[in-house]
Amino acid sequence: MHKLSPKHLILLVLLTLVWGINWPIMKLGVTDFPPLSFRALSLWLGLPVLAIGLAVLKVPFKVPRQHWLQVLVLAAANMFVWHACIILAVHTLSSGRAAILGYTMPIFSALIGALLFANTLTKRGWLGVSAAALGVTLLLWHELTRLSGQPVGVAFALIAASTWALGTQMLRHTKLPVSTLTLSFWMTALTAVVMTALAALFESPQWALPSPTAWGSIVYNAVLIFGFAHAAWFTLARDLPPVASTLSVMFIPVLGVASGAWWLNEQLHPQDFAAMGLMLVAIASVLWPAKTIR
Repeated sequence: MHKLSPKHLILLVLLTLVWGINWPIMKLGVTDFPPLSFRALSLWLGLPVLAIGLAVLKVPFKVPRQHWLQVLVLAAANMFVWHACIILAVHTLSSGRAAILGYTMPIFSALIGALLFANTLTKRGWLGVSAAALGVTLLLWHELTRLSGQPVGVAFALIAASTWALGTQMLRHTKLPVSTLTLSFWMTALTAVVMTALAALFESPQWALPSPTAWGSIVYNAVLIFGFAHAAWFTLARDLPPVASTLSVMFIPVLGVASGAWWLNEQLHPQDFAAMGLMLVAIASVLWPAKTIR
């Protein structure tokens, strides 16, 4: 592990911006284009970007045959459910609300780690889980009490976050003798196949050429999310202590809410601000180090 260098800091800031503003960008993309098809196209166009990255870095593509089942299981937990459910949540909810709910992942990860992987959850961790639960309750209550509310969208986002959390724990404990970037490439490829199948099954009657706005959103996701953001995240995760890399996770929902309000004129309610504050407190309580070494 290395200290946070100026290069790492620049990478972290860019990663946070790219992921944060992607929430309203995704919302624009799925406004007039089927959401599962949107995600499938983004994955397929992003795959060559990942391949170029592996080739430039001279990372091998090969996965030993006996490990393919484990790769499939990791892909299902980390990507299949996340990408299907979160894009449906973005389609039905405001982009800011979907961002807040989607990034409850670290809280679910702390709980799953404690329950399934014998990780110790401290008192501060339990405080964080309680704060997150209260924040989710505020958002869910608002959706249930509004005539036009979308509790199904909330459910999609929470399913996405919880399965991503499970996948994160599985990834941390895997003994696969495969490069993380190689694993990322093949998980992305498998997810592209699954998302294409889902899109064909549920959205084929709606298929049409994307609008210029949808194309812009698709290309942004393909190049900057599946290309740059994934590569940057893995670089930070490998080079830095966990707390440094997870700083981006803590600020992404804030950027998602702010950019959605500014760009899409999404209306913010008092419970949105309260939930956002509770999520930041919750995530910080789980991820922030107990002591700072000077």
